[in-house]
Amino acid sequence: MDLLIPPPVVFAIVAAAMWLINRAVDAARIDSGLRAPVAIALLIAGAFVMAMAVASFVAAKTTINPLKPTRASRLITGGAFRFTRNPIYLGDLLILAAIAVWLGQPANLALLAGFAWYIGRFQIRPEETALSKLFGAEYAAYCARVRRWL
Repeated sequence: MDLLIPPPVVFAIVAAAMWLINRAVDAARIDSGLRAPVAIALLIAGAFVMAMAVASFVAAKTTINPLKPTRASRLITGGAFRFTRNPIYLGDLLILAAIAVWLGQPANLALLAGFAWYIGRFQIRPEETALSKLFGAEYAAYCARVRRWL
């Protein structure tokens, strides 16, 4: 599997693009007293989901490296993985949503959709292929009961 762009780099590119759009486009910005509390809630939710996922990887003593899913030694189905097959990417998306809300720039919603599409197509699908080969029927059963995102 040739996954070339690490997901944290994709995250950073999207976050930087959001910031650049915010700097370049002033007219469309949404100002609301709800921006800060909603952004903080999304940030906390994203960080919590990611922390739960990392704790599950550590407890299972398996790889967390998104570029090497073939090195997985265990299929994790507990913790955050009971609700989403991709809690770290969901956490990334929630944190990016927090940034988008904080900045108040509606154009950043397109970047959220682009991030979800890109990660789904170029990261999650290859990971799913690798996990399917590694864990077979167990992984298929897991996929049947737990959604990719939520």
